[in-house]
Amino acid sequence: MSIGTALAIYFVVWWVTLFVTLPFRMKSQLELGSVTEGSDPAAPANPQLLKRMLWNSVLAAFVCFLFWLVFYYFGVRVEDLPRAI
Repeated sequence: MSIGTALAIYFVVWWVTLFVTLPFRMKSQLELGSVTEGSDPAAPANPQLLKRMLWNSVLAAFVCFLFWLVFYYFGVRVEDLPRAI
């Protein structure tokens, strides 16, 4: 696998895992009882986006490692997937 392919796979996995992990442990302004004037009550009170992006990067690297392990180390090909399911 070339570097460009690996980065492309990581980029796609990073965005998918970001949208999967964003809602975890998120408290809305309404739940905390401090709604900012002019904002949606369901908006997050303290999103901590940098922390979430760092954890997401670690998770995406782990998922990409699993991808590499299955498809390159164990030699599973895309043509083998229909028979595995």
